[in-house]
Amino acid sequence: MWQKFWSLFRKKKKKEKKKKKESDRVNANELVATRVEDLVHGMYVSKLDIPWLESPFKFQGFNIETNHDLDTLREVCDYVYIDVNKQKKWQHGKNRTASKDSSDLIFTIGSPPEQLSTFAKEIARAESNYKEARALVTEFMNHVANGDAIDGTQAKEAVSACVNSVLHSPDAFLWLSQLKNKDKYTAQHSLNVCVLSILLGRHIGLSELQLNQVGLCGMMHDMGKMLVPLAILNKPAHLEPGELVIMKSHTTLGYELLKSSTDMFSGAIETALTHHEQLNGKGYPRHLKGKQLSHYSRIVAIVDMYDAITSDRVYQKGRTHHQATKILLDNSDSHLDYQLTVKFIESLGVYPAGCFVELSDGKIAQVIEGQQKYKLRPKILLIMDKSKNLVDNKIIDLSSSAFNTPNNQLSIRAIIHPEDYKIDSKKYYKQGVVPDLMATH
Repeated sequence: MWQKFWSLFRKKKKKEKKKKKESDRVNANELVATRVEDLVHGMYVSKLDIPWLESPFKFQGFNIETNHDLDTLREVCDYVYIDVNKQKKWQHGKNRTASKDSSDLIFTIGSPPEQLSTFAKEIARAESNYKEARALVTEFMNHVANGDAIDGTQAKEAVSACVNSVLHSPDAFLWLSQLKNKDKYTAQHSLNVCVLSILLGRHIGLSELQLNQVGLCGMMHDMGKMLVPLAILNKPAHLEPGELVIMKSHTTLGYELLKSSTDMFSGAIETALTHHEQLNGKGYPRHLKGKQLSHYSRIVAIVDMYDAITSDRVYQKGRTHHQATKILLDNSDSHLDYQLTVKFIESLGVYPAGCFVELSDGKIAQVIEGQQKYKLRPKILLIMDKSKNLVDNKIIDLSSSAFNTPNNQLSIRAIIHPEDYKIDSKKYYKQGVVPDLMATH
């Protein structure tokens, strides 16, 4: 009888053990090893690189909700395992005291609309719209430098084309905005702030009219810089106190310029003056704070800082996306609107279109298009092999089952700076490599 009992007991244990292995294998397929410096809010931490009991966390598995969660993980771990199926949008305000000046006192944040098209279908039109808008911004700046006003109607038409492209395929326009030229920084920066402001506006559910308005605010925000002496504007070193005063005057100069322009949106005029104000009242030129700042000004302030941080300048190398978002979050609630900062980071995603990444097998690629369902597994353009030699370019869909099996777990290890690997990012835009490959993928 005992022998029969033990025989049945062993069979049951074997079944349970087999079931557990199968379960572990399934769960492992859903886990992505992620370096702690690449973690962002909303990710679900399923496993640490140390035993849970040796960590300060009370629960085995949790969503990253606060900056404290991020700081603690970075302090005690080198990497963690993220469960992409449990990832969620950050529950803003949870475990955090909301600022009395938070953006929900100004307008209601909604949800993004459905994407109307795909990268492959939209890229040709997006590229045409982007080039036309960039040429127009350069033309506006030349007019301003020559003492002429800006044609508001012409500017609105350019912004409308940008809005149309962003609504059809946000990634196509975002990818284009990542082609940056430090020699043409001011013009490109103005267009990028326009595009990224529209992208954020789309993500929070603004109407098409509001998207056109916030896009115009972004495009016009720095026009006053064309009235600042070039020796100060392009100085490759820290500005002296007197020079800094002149540089800061671009806000009032831009305000006066746009006031004299024809058919200019009043919000764009105001944003030119207020985009360097801060929620805590320590900005310039009027030291406004809290609810004195419009939602358009708050949006442009966030986007302006992000694009400046991620751009190569004469005096500094651009930061990566993850480095930039950390800086934004560190400045949220004091300088920047907290809720809008979080929404902006959400709108870009963990791996934004246009960023360069290192894969888990050591290869180098550029992110082309995000996946709504698999946010950590975008479509990428393969650029280098694991030995960091250039290869024939091809598009890889990381969400494909071919790259998500127990024997072939290809994932993104980290965002990298292309210059670190001597990658000429411009050639992938100029030679039409990506549009051609996406058309046949």
